[in-house]
Amino acid sequence: MREQASPIRAPDVADHASDRVIIARIWPLLIAAVVGLLPFTAFSTFLVPISATAGAQESVVGGLRGLGGVTALLTGVIIAPLLERWSPRVAAPAALVLLAVASLLAATGSLVPLVLFCLLVGTATALLTPVLLAGATRSFTRAGDGGRAATLVTATQTLAAVLAAPLLGALALAGGWRLPFGAVALLALVTACALAVSSRASSVARGGPSGQQHAPPRYLEAFPLVKGRRDLLAAIGVSTMRTTAFMGQLAFLAAVYDQRFGLQAELFTVVWTLSGAAFFLGNYLAGRWARQVAGSRRRTLMLLASGTVGGLAALPVVVLVPGLGAALAGTAVLSFSHAVLAAGVTTLIAQHGGELTSVAFSLNAAGQSLGVFLGAAVGGLGLALAGLPGLVIALSAPMLLALGMLTWMGPVGASAEPAETR
Repeated sequence: MREQASPIRAPDVADHASDRVIIARIWPLLIAAVVGLLPFTAFSTFLVPISATAGAQESVVGGLRGLGGVTALLTGVIIAPLLERWSPRVAAPAALVLLAVASLLAATGSLVPLVLFCLLVGTATALLTPVLLAGATRSFTRAGDGGRAATLVTATQTLAAVLAAPLLGALALAGGWRLPFGAVALLALVTACALAVSSRASSVARGGPSGQQHAPPRYLEAFPLVKGRRDLLAAIGVSTMRTTAFMGQLAFLAAVYDQRFGLQAELFTVVWTLSGAAFFLGNYLAGRWARQVAGSRRRTLMLLASGTVGGLAALPVVVLVPGLGAALAGTAVLSFSHAVLAAGVTTLIAQHGGELTSVAFSLNAAGQSLGVFLGAAVGGLGLALAGLPGLVIALSAPMLLALGMLTWMGPVGASAEPAETR
């Protein structure tokens, strides 16, 4: 016999805190989210001079970043059950200190410290991201506000990803490629101190926006509890498939524009900025929409499905439909749609994760790390076997799987139907 989902009260829009109020409360977490992106952004931006200093080929040094992804995946799974017991006031500064140490190691320009840099950054980001999302969620007790706070964290990360490279480049022009890493280390330490002394960064309620108190699950209990939540399992699966498709598309986007339109690297930066801006806009707006529909399973699924279908429809436009204008429009729609889906998943976990919120955020981050690798592999295989049409087919498959997972999601909420019949 299946458990019945308890009704979820639709949030009253009038009760919602404004974005200005939310930002004022969680600003240390937003700054920490930005800092978390900077080490690998600097590493990618200055790959050529770093490789020259290390005396290694760019392919070797660039490939070291994969170590960070593998470390993030393993760390995310291992620490997931522990995050519910850790306060963001402690865990987030610890992760930022790791990022500062890693950045100083990278500034040496030697190969072994660069290996340690990638391992430390992978470990630190696997800890930092779910802690920040859970901390933002628990900073509010009204329905919907916690989810909105979490999506503002991800929207801030997106904006930082668009703006960070030019700012780091300006620092490098002033003092060489090592200066940005030194600046990142200093900023990480200052932010760690700000989080450590700020009571606003601490969790205000176990159990998140519902305001209910939850005893954190024991380590060995956490995974079976997640397994019993079809809504969380489906959300994490959808997020993993979305990341697989989107990261695969981004990995080969420059190649697509080069093959189709002969777009050189200097002009492709415009396309990259367009994609990043569209993703930020989609994440920001969808976070507001998701808060409004959080009390309705049907409307939540419609929001998630709209992002999935939009991403599916836009990909062939970018890759196959003639005309640069169509490709640019498709790129914007593609990024916007994926952002809608990402924000919907974040809100669902924040709003309905309950005692498993931190666990689910950590597993979701691990799934995204897996998706980064799967996307490059799946997209590369499709491109190698059948050219651009093969790329479309290969990267559409994960989105079709995501649609299937949405149909399996079931009721949404802490008392949602379990994954297995009991």
